[in-house]
Amino acid sequence: MTYLLREIFRSGKFVVGFWIFAAILLTVVIYPLLVPDPPLAIIGRGTFFPPGIYVNGYDAVSGTPRYTLNIRDAEDKRIEGKLTADDRAAMQEWLVAAGTPEAEINIEDTQALLDTWFATFDPALRLPGMTNAQRNYFIRLNGSIQNLLSTDDIIIAAENPESGEMEEIDTLPPSAYVNVNQVPNVRVLPLGTDNFGRDVLTELVAATRISLQIGFVAGFVATLIGLVLGLVSGYVGGWVDDVIMFITNLFTVIPSFVLLILISFSIGQENRGAFLIATVIGLTSWVWTARAVRSQVISLRNRDHVNLSKLSGHSIFHIILRDILPYIASYVVMAFILQISSGILAEAGLSILGLGPRTTEVPTLGLMMNWAMIYQAHILNKWWAYFPVILAIALITFSMNLMNTGLDQVFNPALRE
Repeated sequence: MTYLLREIFRSGKFVVGFWIFAAILLTVVIYPLLVPDPPLAIIGRGTFFPPGIYVNGYDAVSGTPRYTLNIRDAEDKRIEGKLTADDRAAMQEWLVAAGTPEAEINIEDTQALLDTWFATFDPALRLPGMTNAQRNYFIRLNGSIQNLLSTDDIIIAAENPESGEMEEIDTLPPSAYVNVNQVPNVRVLPLGTDNFGRDVLTELVAATRISLQIGFVAGFVATLIGLVLGLVSGYVGGWVDDVIMFITNLFTVIPSFVLLILISFSIGQENRGAFLIATVIGLTSWVWTARAVRSQVISLRNRDHVNLSKLSGHSIFHIILRDILPYIASYVVMAFILQISSGILAEAGLSILGLGPRTTEVPTLGLMMNWAMIYQAHILNKWWAYFPVILAIALITFSMNLMNTGLDQVFNPALRE
């Protein structure tokens, strides 16, 4: 066993795949201990908050020491950061309609764009084909731009409990800064929030854990069924082999994913739990394992050590378990690894179609993709809602395929160096 493990870990491909997969497993185990938040808890009053560090504005204004910093170009950076891409496109639209050549408008140059805007914009001007609603929109846009350029102090007021009138209690100048480390409520969202306002990173870790569980259960069921049927069919032969291969050919003719869709649909949304979906995936994906194991057993059943075991009077169960199975154990392990990967991909495909586990209990990688597609994250360019999910699926399947290739190089004599 020691020699075998040494040979396996000498394979570069297996080692790379193993460490990638080990890192994923450690992440899904350790992260919930450090961040025990519920994965489906809604923390954002809104959708698709971008990744970043979020500081409570109320605490930053009222409960944190302020510092006056005269930072060069701070005003320009504030304006450039708050002038959104939609605002810039709207400004360009009005300027072009007013007669400014589009080639002279550079929406990326904030100062030049503002100079052109203030030199050209006239709220009283009625452009041809522009409705009153559009005209009012551009007037509001101009007002918001004026507010961005304002350097007046912000007045903080509170209601006087005696008179009931608002009274000034503080002012906030543009040069006022706070130290983030001194703000009581700070939340880091490395991957922002999703379409429901949930922390994508926390959700992704939980989804990866559930998808891995689905993959392991589906892989175990598929490998166990394929192994048993392949061993019995290959060794016993005769009418038993004919019956098993007839059933196997039936499942081969019917595409497994189509069968999986039909079964999942018939179960119903409320009854589709993660474990049940994993079992269904395993029950529909054992065919190629059974055929491969059968072919291996047929090549082994007439070997000398098997014939000697027959002459010794050992039972069929004993011969299969002791004289045949050890010789194909490495192949079974490789098949199990591929079945795990296939199970994760099958669940992702089902969930994208809306036929995966019910959405009210636990997230999966497929469900996260489904939510991102329904709420058009890919169209709105909210990459953090779907790209990390794609990356997680790719890393899991890539690591498992690397491990499988490495094991094949170790156990397949034709591939040994």
